[in-house]
Amino acid sequence: MGNSLAGPLPDPAADAGWLPAQPRKGFFTDTSVCIGCKACEVACKEWNGVPEDGLELLGSSYDNSFGLGASTWRHVKFIEQTRPAPAATVSLGMPGTGLPGANGAAGPATEFRWLMESDVCKHCTHAACLDVCPTGALMRTEFGTVVVQEDICNGCGYCVPACPFGVIDRRIGDKDTKNVGIAQKCTLCYDRLQDGQEPACAKACPTQSIQFGDLDELRERAAVRLAGLHDAGISEARLYGESPQDGVGGTGAMFLLLDEPEVYGLPPDPVVPTRDLPDMWKRAGLAAGALLAAAAAAFVGRS
Repeated sequence: MGNSLAGPLPDPAADAGWLPAQPRKGFFTDTSVCIGCKACEVACKEWNGVPEDGLELLGSSYDNSFGLGASTWRHVKFIEQTRPAPAATVSLGMPGTGLPGANGAAGPATEFRWLMESDVCKHCTHAACLDVCPTGALMRTEFGTVVVQEDICNGCGYCVPACPFGVIDRRIGDKDTKNVGIAQKCTLCYDRLQDGQEPACAKACPTQSIQFGDLDELRERAAVRLAGLHDAGISEARLYGESPQDGVGGTGAMFLLLDEPEVYGLPPDPVVPTRDLPDMWKRAGLAAGALLAAAAAAFVGRS
């Protein structure tokens, strides 16, 4: 995904019949100021009544939650990254411990950093989960977001493999678990939006890493922030999800990343799998028509 704002994002709420539609709402997550506190995870669970799905150290990171799923609608990724240390350093005349491996035979000095990213449902412009839902349980709201109507979902699971980001899933648990067997994901706190409030995760974020607002304004804010980082010499910074030219038509949750999307476990070029359905149906119709014409010609020829 590119770093330029190639025109405004489409208004899926208007396409869904919301007239007049509200300004499209969304998230801008600036990972460069995320401190990994997980306040967003806690706030999301508390406000939405999302059940606990286990806290375990993964062994590969200090993270204690696995990833997005039916019972984790916000997930803060912890990514440990080492890079070669600068060739020369400047002494400030102050005591310090130095870089790991700078002295002795422990190996070459390295520069260490954490990459933190609070991940969430992308609320895609072209949402495959919504496209494949056979019951209409997934709906587009007046704010352009995508939510699951729990009283309509039959738990078929078609939406799960359709999502190019692996966000939505069916909740597992015993019979007393809330909404067990039903597809679940972030609603962008639809109930709070209806009352003019910001989502719980953005409200709880202490560093404003998670910013909420009108999506067009957030895209402009993201572009300014990106330019500032580039001017500061952080050339690897990039935006993700802001372009209407990508495979999902742009997302309602965009991210400022400090490395390639793959480093964060994000697909570099996500594509909605239902994108080619109209063309496929057209070709299937043409093939069926040709088959019927051939059958009719053969029947007429015999008579």
